[in-house]
Amino acid sequence: MARKKPAKDKSEKNSEVEESAPIQTGATSDETSATRTFDDYECSGSVMADFPGLCALLDMKNIPALKTKSSSSNQESTTGGRPSHKKPVHDVFKPHLQVELENGDPYCTTGMKIFGWTVDEPIIRVLSKMISSLPTLHSIDFWQAGLTDPMVITLANAVCACMSLRVITLEGNPLVDHSHHLFLSEGSVLTHLNLRNNRIEDEGARLLGAGLSTSTSANWSLTSLNLSFNHIGDVGAGHIAKGLRFNRTLLFLSLSNNHIGDSGAIQLATVFGEVVLTHEEIVQRRKLLLNKTHPSSSVVDVDQSCTAKLSSDQVPSVAGNTSLNSNKGENKSTAKKRESSKPDGKRAPTKDQKCLKKWTRVCWSLSHLTLGERQAEGQDMEEKNNVYDQEHKKPVEMVSPLLNEALQQRNGELILPGNTTLASLSLAGNRITELSLPQFLTSLQMQDGGKGLLRLCLQRNHFAAECDTFMRIKELMTLRDPLNKKSEEETEEEGLRLGITWSKALE
Repeated sequence: MARKKPAKDKSEKNSEVEESAPIQTGATSDETSATRTFDDYECSGSVMADFPGLCALLDMKNIPALKTKSSSSNQESTTGGRPSHKKPVHDVFKPHLQVELENGDPYCTTGMKIFGWTVDEPIIRVLSKMISSLPTLHSIDFWQAGLTDPMVITLANAVCACMSLRVITLEGNPLVDHSHHLFLSEGSVLTHLNLRNNRIEDEGARLLGAGLSTSTSANWSLTSLNLSFNHIGDVGAGHIAKGLRFNRTLLFLSLSNNHIGDSGAIQLATVFGEVVLTHEEIVQRRKLLLNKTHPSSSVVDVDQSCTAKLSSDQVPSVAGNTSLNSNKGENKSTAKKRESSKPDGKRAPTKDQKCLKKWTRVCWSLSHLTLGERQAEGQDMEEKNNVYDQEHKKPVEMVSPLLNEALQQRNGELILPGNTTLASLSLAGNRITELSLPQFLTSLQMQDGGKGLLRLCLQRNHFAAECDTFMRIKELMTLRDPLNKKSEEETEEEGLRLGITWSKALE
């Protein structure tokens, strides 16, 4: 019989593997270590793999732990995969990143949360780099994370690159430069923004109001804004009211527990009744009407300031092309060849004319980026220029409220209907007295046809609950509130069932 070969000891096998490994992979590991930097790192779409890898490339000593939570089972686990049913008290606010996964799939991250620990610049860099590689990311929550203005700027730029992100919560993160408004930029597709308890004052409210709308631009994506428990006063409330004049997307607004008095409350209430156009808004309306009736003229006059910045050599006038050609010393033979190549006797466009045409297309695209970006989402600038060249049509735009056909002329003023899009407004816990309540009642009575506010919270202010005007407002809002109607229908059905039961019992 053939002798069996003696089996090698396990220690000998391991030593052979360890000795052979550097020979096979040593060169590649040196190459990857030389080329794999933080900027060159390509995210895989799995936070469980990318987060520790990116933190290691930044030489972070204390890398926060990862805790996952499945959206289906709602069970949390650590990076080791063990479910944690009971958490020790000292682990509640221990630095960790909570990641919500859809059905436990590591490549389907739906949410990220940071609770109660101070983040730093490297963590924000890592999160910002990962955000753009998460196609299913829906929400980000920072609760008392110690964010600063540079961190928020970095996050806002990353948010604009994530088309799936809809919800951002920044609670308990006061900022010196009030950079919260950056999440209302033109490239953002957020629908819910929670800025609760951030010590936002009147200046921050001014920036947020301008982010909601101005006479020339408006936010077309945000539907919910929470500004409760801040330091917004009457001036800040006026800025928010100005932002609501031409915003036709926001549905829910909370300004509860601020410092708003009667002056700010009256400005907010006036927005829901009628809007008297200012001189600037009248001029903007005329421009919109001119662009609507003569769209071709708006292409040339899109951005005269931008074209004025260019030198005469870069953007020459059409009428001055002959003088430019003569200055360049163009000979007659070249001119004859150019004329012979022109069809139907038309002059062929010069190189400068082509540059002017291309620059006009770019200006046209930039001018329509504010309102048309929601419909042209995912298209780059080259595609927009191709559409313009082929069809000579503008992209679909949201209609500005300044073009509302219900415009009225009264006493030499132009008056538009107020905001009828906002459905819920909370002003509870402010400094409002009885003096501003009649304006709310008047504006609510102007909103007819089933449009306008459905819920108005004025509790815990500086007026008696038995105030006559407040009681009339409550009665009017009770008729509008769909939740109250539903409860009344359920009460009627319950009473009907009880009546049938009692009638059968009596029989």
